[in-house]
Amino acid sequence: MSSDTTNAGSAGEAGTAGEAGTSSTTATASPPTGSGVSPAGSGRTGPSGLLRDMSLSAVLAGFVAVVVSYSGPLVIVLAAASAGHLDKAQTGSWVWAISIGSGLTCIGLSLRTKMPVITAWSTPGAALLVTSLGAYSYAEAIGAFLVTGVVITLVGLTGVFGWLMRQIPTAVVSAMLAGILFSFGTGVFTSLKTAPWIAGAVLVAYLIGKRWLPRYAVLIALAVGVVFSAATSRLNIQLDHIELARPVLTTPQFTFASLIGIAVPMILATLASQNAPGMAVLTASGYRPKDRLLIGSTGLVSTALAPFGSHAINLAAITAAICTGPESHRDPKRRYVAGVACGAFYLLIGAFGTTLVVFFAGLPKELVAAIAGVALFGALAGGLTGAVTEEKDREAALITFLATASGMTLFGIGSAFWGLVFGVVAHLVLTRWRGRSATG
Repeated sequence: MSSDTTNAGSAGEAGTAGEAGTSSTTATASPPTGSGVSPAGSGRTGPSGLLRDMSLSAVLAGFVAVVVSYSGPLVIVLAAASAGHLDKAQTGSWVWAISIGSGLTCIGLSLRTKMPVITAWSTPGAALLVTSLGAYSYAEAIGAFLVTGVVITLVGLTGVFGWLMRQIPTAVVSAMLAGILFSFGTGVFTSLKTAPWIAGAVLVAYLIGKRWLPRYAVLIALAVGVVFSAATSRLNIQLDHIELARPVLTTPQFTFASLIGIAVPMILATLASQNAPGMAVLTASGYRPKDRLLIGSTGLVSTALAPFGSHAINLAAITAAICTGPESHRDPKRRYVAGVACGAFYLLIGAFGTTLVVFFAGLPKELVAAIAGVALFGALAGGLTGAVTEEKDREAALITFLATASGMTLFGIGSAFWGLVFGVVAHLVLTRWRGRSATG
């Protein structure tokens, strides 16, 4: 959630890299698009092209991604705001900033690249703030947010981040994706324990929809899930009033303590646990993302919105997988609409600050878990397929999958990053180093 993620990580898949993308290809699909240009042969540009490419399934994918973001990762932001003793205006400005930043980058980058680029706020960064924000003044935190944005921008624009991503084998990236999505897939079935009617109805409705109306299977599952939630009195949606958000500009204050205590771990967590898996999700779906454009742009937006409370805007992983999979659209060249739709919903909700958040808070957690799970079935299948395609990389991929799926956290960094680390080490030991020793 990561934004997008409620557990310890973010996702990854594999594809074909362009000059600054990731150097991997999967069996899931041939590269559907370039980066920063219209898909080959598409010819669709501008508003008219967007309207021609519009589909209900893609718009729904964007909506489901937003539902997952606001019903999960945002709760961590609100907990951090409470731990930091922020007042209502500061909290509302924070929610406004991360929502507007995510919305603008989703729309702008999706239209620019013709890929479903999904962005979100840094979930591990927010988790870090739950325990650390109370030790600093709000102005000091804003200063740390500003430095975080600047550093991530520089790391992205210089190409350092992309070079590191290109060193990771395809199978390892795909296995990381599968490990991240594993808990979401099982969430459909663990929800049966506490809400059997809701989760069961979602699963059955999805399977029926997948059989006869595959493009609308998730929509059918969502509609049936809402009906069963209402029938079992599990919906708790209360909108007493709707009020436009009022951004609060705070002058940043820079101190050594806040930079070490907030900025440094925020930078590491955002790059490792969010942006790396976010890039991997796109490449695994067959796209060729340019890391300089994507990481640099999200870093710039983070910097611009930091004085209003935005701690970090980054590439999403879990919610991105919802929009890059076949449930979004059968044609990969038209899935970018899901990114535009996701951004539009972000902007709509963000414009009202915290007042609309209660809508998503009122949805049963089992309904959200079940919908997210079925929406990610396709992406999970693609990750598993890419992980076992190359026989020589299967053990490294298995290690990556197990480490990522474990949900462990080391030094404040989630399991997706450590899955990559262990997988790359295993790949080196089992293939490259073994090959050198055999010839030596």
